Amino acid sequence: MKKTYRLENLDCANCAAKIENALKKLDGVSDASVSFMTQRMTLECDDSRLDDVLAKAKTVIRKLEPEVTVR
Repeated sequence: MKKTYRLENLDCANCAAKIENALKKLDGVSDASVSFMTQRMTLECDDSRLDDVLAKAKTVIRKLEPEVTVR
């Protein structure tokens, strides 16, 4: 399943790339992309693991860029 989320307060393309690289390494994620221009994050994973993957993604984002919020 591919799901897209809005990222608030994403300030630069470098931050987006850093988040994207970390998300791709998460267990259960088949693909991830983060766009600074559109302020969007797309996660691709199994339907059954979506909640778990999203929780892990939020934790990683909070650790790397504390001011970024996932909506």
